[in-house]
Amino acid sequence: MKTKRLLALITTLICTLFISACSGISVNRKANAVDNWSHIKQRGYVTVGVDDTFVPMDFRQKNGQLIGYDVDLANAVFKQYGINVSFQTIDWSMNTTELKNGTIDLIWNGFSKNPEREAKVSFSKTYLYTSQVLVSLKKNKINTIAAMKNKTLGVQTGSSGYNDVMKYPKVFKNHIKNQDPILYDSFTNAFIDLNAGRIQGLLIDSTYANYYISRQKHPENFTEIESPFPKEEFGVGMRKSDLTLHKKINYALEKLAKNGTLTKINHKWFGNKAESPLLQTKKD
Repeated sequence: MKTKRLLALITTLICTLFISACSGISVNRKANAVDNWSHIKQRGYVTVGVDDTFVPMDFRQKNGQLIGYDVDLANAVFKQYGINVSFQTIDWSMNTTELKNGTIDLIWNGFSKNPEREAKVSFSKTYLYTSQVLVSLKKNKINTIAAMKNKTLGVQTGSSGYNDVMKYPKVFKNHIKNQDPILYDSFTNAFIDLNAGRIQGLLIDSTYANYYISRQKHPENFTEIESPFPKEEFGVGMRKSDLTLHKKINYALEKLAKNGTLTKINHKWFGNKAESPLLQTKKD
């Protein structure tokens, strides 16, 4: 009798776990296959996935408050629809997986457009241009890309910089030490290693580089070299099934460009260095 009861208990447990797993898969598939605008509007908030160390796009102050360019822009977009924004910190290397699973509704974190990502997500209109730059310390005497030969290069895991290093190996990968860059979870840790001499160069988004260097006690100690990689476009990533959300975000971005809000946000975070195609279109 005890054996039968044990077998029955095990069977029940297995069935429960199976049903729960199937239920989870069903919810994930549903989020990834339907237009979720009505659901988002009904619950009153949209969930945005971020890397909360990506200065100045999304990062935390000492008190833990999340601030940044994309924080301001996302709030401004959804304010037009009476919808709050819930920012959720994610493992950046898993961003598209989190989106597909329904854990988040949007990827809005200096998310660069490229063919690999466009195959997985739908992008909004480009709201900001950026580029990859090589940052080093002047004492390292690295004034050209070629000077990184046999030197240690740092990049962020899953970043556009990493993708460029792997896609165009003749630029960095084939020449740097061990023919592989050091990977970092955050640019904050990468800058710590750069200052400590553990790496000699850091391939990084120009928006982060400009912001970080300008706020150092001795910004003159750094060098910033343009990379030969193509200019990048920042857009909001969303599920391909979210057609209404896509239209709403694009409409709101264009409206912010026309009423001056986008210009104010650009100036707040980048001064006169921001380059936005939405504002260029407005001028034409």
